[in-house]
Amino acid sequence: MRSSNPVFSRRGFSRDNGYAQFNANAQQPQAGGPAVGTAQGNPYGQAPAGNPYAQNPYAQQDVQYGAPQAPATTGRMTIDDVIMRTATTLGLLIVTAALAWALLPVDDANIGKSMGIAVGAGLVAMVLGFVQAFKRKASPPLILAYAALEGVFLGVLSSVVDNRIADGAAMQAVLGTMAVFAGVLIAYKAGWIRVNRRFYGFVMAAALGFVLLMGINLLFAVFGGGDGLGFRSGGLGIVFGILGILLGACFLALDFKQVEDGIAYGAPKEEAWLAAFGLTMTLVWIYMEFLRLIAILQGND
Repeated sequence: MRSSNPVFSRRGFSRDNGYAQFNANAQQPQAGGPAVGTAQGNPYGQAPAGNPYAQNPYAQQDVQYGAPQAPATTGRMTIDDVIMRTATTLGLLIVTAALAWALLPVDDANIGKSMGIAVGAGLVAMVLGFVQAFKRKASPPLILAYAALEGVFLGVLSSVVDNRIADGAAMQAVLGTMAVFAGVLIAYKAGWIRVNRRFYGFVMAAALGFVLLMGINLLFAVFGGGDGLGFRSGGLGIVFGILGILLGACFLALDFKQVEDGIAYGAPKEEAWLAAFGLTMTLVWIYMEFLRLIAILQGND
């Protein structure tokens, strides 16, 4: 299972089989339905060559129907594992964000120092995120360190926006992020969102284009001053803010698909940390897009 986020490459739970979880020729679990598929479409089955979980003793293949029939053991990832790991990661992020908000003032005399600390924490968090994204196994200390540092960055950034640009923006962004999460989860479980290879390809292409465009805008802003090409302010900023939120919602659907497949196919328990890592990164993406969008909207009032 690879980490899931709007920047890093997604290859799903099967590290060596590429898009195994999005195999168009295999029936995959969706919307809470039974897991039905062939050994080739199952990244946790015992047959596919090169499958990192081929010898997983917790994933047993039903010979007659091809559906994974894993026994209830503590060695397999469960939805409770994912919930607990995600709650731990997000909880740590929220705690450090609250501490940064309270302990790093953003008044005129201290904003430079506070923003310096925040940017430093954000850069280190980004490096840790890249390291974990390319690791073959989950590293809980690395994931928790990422969450703690990301919390510091978000805490100061939220304080700046809330106190100096748009009063109440942080709470509005939190509520917006929660609403998107709940909406995507309901739509996914109801079967309104079908995650397949085509959906995956569309989301990845859109994410690549979005990130490249924002990177070019940042370069113009650094060397030319202002907001570069204007993609993150004014009317264009509003449009790209909405697109960023929609893109984050699509990545949430991919996150849910990966978690569902991992549970159905008997992923090892430690994979729950990677699921938590991916969900955390996606939620951070959505929150930041909401925060930026609210700041633009209220700043234009």
